[in-house]
Amino acid sequence: MAGWLDGNLVGFVDGIAFGLLLFTIAVGLSLVFGMMDVLNLAHGTLYLGGAYTAYALSDGTLPGLLLALTAGALVGALGGAALTWLTQPLARRGHLDQAVLTLGITFIVADLLAAAFGGEVLPTDPPAALRGTVDLLGHTYPVYRLVFIAVAACLAVLVHLLFERSSLGALVRATVADRDMVRAQGVDIRKVLYGVFALGAALAAVGGVLGAPTLGPGPGVDESVLVLSLVVVVVGGLGSVRGALVGALLIGQVQTLGVALLPQYAPFLLFGTMLAVLVVRPHGLVASAVRT
Repeated sequence: MAGWLDGNLVGFVDGIAFGLLLFTIAVGLSLVFGMMDVLNLAHGTLYLGGAYTAYALSDGTLPGLLLALTAGALVGALGGAALTWLTQPLARRGHLDQAVLTLGITFIVADLLAAAFGGEVLPTDPPAALRGTVDLLGHTYPVYRLVFIAVAACLAVLVHLLFERSSLGALVRATVADRDMVRAQGVDIRKVLYGVFALGAALAAVGGVLGAPTLGPGPGVDESVLVLSLVVVVVGGLGSVRGALVGALLIGQVQTLGVALLPQYAPFLLFGTMLAVLVVRPHGLVASAVRT
């Protein structure tokens, strides 16, 4: 066992890094869909916007990365607010109308970004201070990925505390459980919806900034990210921060370590994993109360 772990250590850590990237992206989709009952198929475009922001603003320095993170979070939050405003008139018309609208927005924004930045995947380097490697139990490993793991883990803890341990999270959960009762208490439900959507979108854009050196901006990236996010949401369970984290870490391992060990089954591993989870736990690995 020790020999197997040593031989696959780099792949295992890569799986953690990729899983945490997927969590940063997918947790907003899970919260918006599971809690607010809005199906947003433009979620991958939010990641793409963040990745292009990193390409445009990162200058190889840590201040440049911080600037890109700030701008990416702002762009994502504004995009989330705009999507909330656009989808609100469709709230009573079902998920199909929401899906068609947000998918159309995806095509428009993706074409605009391709026209502005070109049709190639753009390489985005991390800051010069984080481009080296370190020794990881006898293996060399990129510094930036280890830093990303630490930052993304902190984000996961903060999101968990916000939604599961704070008064704001209690308000969101109460809104999910009984909107009429919360409205009767004088709370503007629209502000809750806008806030959750903006936060989820900002996290996706921040994931784009942090993930750009690994999954750089380019045509089609938004579609890949959306598919992976949907798989994470289905596997982990709707409306659950813990579910999004568990699902993302599992899919991260499947996409890195699993594909490396079983390359002949690579095309089937992702959806095969999702199918296996749904057979055993139809509501996802971590069930959560969602709107019906």
